[in-house]
Amino acid sequence: MKGLILSGGEGTRLRPLTHTRAKQLVPIANKPVLFYGIEDMAAAGIVDIAIVVGDTHQEIREAVGDGSSFGVKVTYIQQAAPLGLAHCVLIARDFLGDDCFVMYLGDNMLEQGLAQFVAGFEQSQDDVVAPCRAQILLTPVENPSAFGVADLGSDGSVVGLTEKPADPQSNLALVGVYLFDPLIHEAVGAIQPSERGELEITDAIGWLIQNHHRVTHCLLEGWWIDTGKKDPLLECNRLVLDTMSRQVNGAVDQTSKVEGRVRVADGAKIINSTVRGPAVIGTDACIQNSFIGPYTSIGDDCLISDAELDHSVVLQGCRIEGTSRITDSLIGQHVQVVRTSQGRQTSRLMLGDHSQVELGQ
Repeated sequence: MKGLILSGGEGTRLRPLTHTRAKQLVPIANKPVLFYGIEDMAAAGIVDIAIVVGDTHQEIREAVGDGSSFGVKVTYIQQAAPLGLAHCVLIARDFLGDDCFVMYLGDNMLEQGLAQFVAGFEQSQDDVVAPCRAQILLTPVENPSAFGVADLGSDGSVVGLTEKPADPQSNLALVGVYLFDPLIHEAVGAIQPSERGELEITDAIGWLIQNHHRVTHCLLEGWWIDTGKKDPLLECNRLVLDTMSRQVNGAVDQTSKVEGRVRVADGAKIINSTVRGPAVIGTDACIQNSFIGPYTSIGDDCLISDAELDHSVVLQGCRIEGTSRITDSLIGQHVQVVRTSQGRQTSRLMLGDHSQVELGQ
């Protein structure tokens, strides 16, 4: 079993942040989203992984390297333009060979690991009469018209897939994880680009179904989040922080309080401040005369002074000084947010790297 992680998207829904960085490297609890997917594959025993990259390939290559730090081997496949999920399978043909594989969207996060899905799919390959050719993950959603939706037969097999249907046959949406055997290459070669000019993976799976090949499904346990927008990304940060344990390695002075499940990394300093978990404070960050509220991730080398933050993600090297409450915010690298005059208000921000914001009264 091999792994194929798709990280070539442009991240238009997270702009301006993704004008200067790969969306798959935006951190959740101070760890890039992409790393969680690689770790999930490694935990499922998948150690030969290809990452499909686009314009942000250099940043991803520098962050992931050869994969050895994750216990895997990583190959990079360049996609010239975002031409669809099935196109990623097409250009990865040489890497995939005749092996089964997991395809994983690099900006998705799952509470449940991959091991159970992989084991179930491999077991289904033993059916000599009707081996499973593809397995999809499904989860109930409140608004199925916004997703790809599966139609299931009485025996639980997948009998149809519809992209964003006006009249959904079910409330079961496709999660961004797929398992395939080598027949998917024939399917990808048989389909045509959709109206938006992309090779759709739903069309390739539909080809398998129309040609009487067995496609199965698993229902996802726990949460699934596409982190491609600010609010879902912040929600994902909250969910991951909820699973973390307390670990204080940095320095906390006697006038400070660190309450609950808080991780304070090496070299961080908490001075005359309160940090209320769940929260994570990055390496060499400095929190002084401030309040850091629940569900907040502060990146490495940040300075937070005379400020109040909660329910936010702050990336590396930021300086936030003299502000009243900032909440529900996503703040890029090396951003400066300072107050120019006294005043009390709540701010909600989404700032790209190297921004500078002055908050007036």
